[in-house]
Amino acid sequence: MKITAQEEYGLRCLLQIARSGSQNSLSIADIAEKEGISTPYAAKLLSMLRQTGFIESTLGRSGGYKLAKPASEMGLGTVFKAIGERLFEEGEFCQKHAGTETEGACVHHDNCNLRSLWNTLEGCIQHILDGLTIADLLHNNHDLVNTMRQRLVKPIDNVYAHELTPLTFRERIIDSSHTHTPSQEVNTIR
Repeated sequence: MKITAQEEYGLRCLLQIARSGSQNSLSIADIAEKEGISTPYAAKLLSMLRQTGFIESTLGRSGGYKLAKPASEMGLGTVFKAIGERLFEEGEFCQKHAGTETEGACVHHDNCNLRSLWNTLEGCIQHILDGLTIADLLHNNHDLVNTMRQRLVKPIDNVYAHELTPLTFRERIIDSSHTHTPSQEVNTIR
């Protein structure tokens, strides 16, 4: 899995604005310089963030960009959806990876374990991102790691695809000390 440059730098630009505080505005040039990117690229990213309602711009001598709402109300899942793309989009992904010698549908369209895997990972990643905010990323690294650990032990219900079992990460760690078959493990947790 890769994070695109647009996602990485878009998020970094948003964090620069969030760090500046609600009363201060940052110019495109300031943000570009702080992030080591070109001014035109920063302008493109800021335009995307403005169009999706994360930031607002003001004109004039003291103008620039500031957050459109508090950082605590900006979920990372929503930010990534606005500036990037999903890890797995079933129709598009399956069409793109149908096979080099086929036209149309994937050769595994009826029974595809990989589709279940990618769909499940997409749901888990989205769940984790939805549980974090821009405000969380403004904390120091240690606090952020602790916040993420606390939120990862919450159940990840309804994000697993098809017949996969919804377990929390903590339950998997706890149950890994026991010797079970996968079906026995499901029965002991439920």
